[in-house]
Amino acid sequence: MAVLVCSLYVHGDGRPIDPGGYRLVRFPYGGEESYDRHGMHEGRQPDGARSEYPDERSGLIWPAADGWGDLVANIHWEAGGYTELRDRFVRDPLGLGRHPDSTGTDHRPPSPGMQCFTKVHSVFVHRDTPLGLKVAHNDDVPRRLIHAQFKLAIHV
Repeated sequence: MAVLVCSLYVHGDGRPIDPGGYRLVRFPYGGEESYDRHGMHEGRQPDGARSEYPDERSGLIWPAADGWGDLVANIHWEAGGYTELRDRFVRDPLGLGRHPDSTGTDHRPPSPGMQCFTKVHSVFVHRDTPLGLKVAHNDDVPRRLIHAQFKLAIHV
């Protein structure tokens, strides 16, 4: 059985996240700590569109094959006055081919100290349906992600 992997990394994308609604986490193309041997995170996307970091499409992983996918995320928030932090994986987060379909949603209270979380969720993935990682918080002011990773391993 082959395993196709895409592993994305960003250390602070510099954009504050407003309180309330979810925001798609964006990742640079190529770059430090990323791995994309199977072309699942490229500026030239499978639907013909072009993307440049940090536009919304830079938050997409396009599965290289249909199969069972293990999704992994590592999320670090800056300190803040949160009472809840949220994250979820989303199939077609920009509604490019169908409506966005959230899965693996977590709502959690902040932890003591740094706000560092990891999550794993498994789903069937399809070549024509991009995936994304969305985050949200309920502080009174915009807050930044300090670090994020988003990974997909497809078992084909």
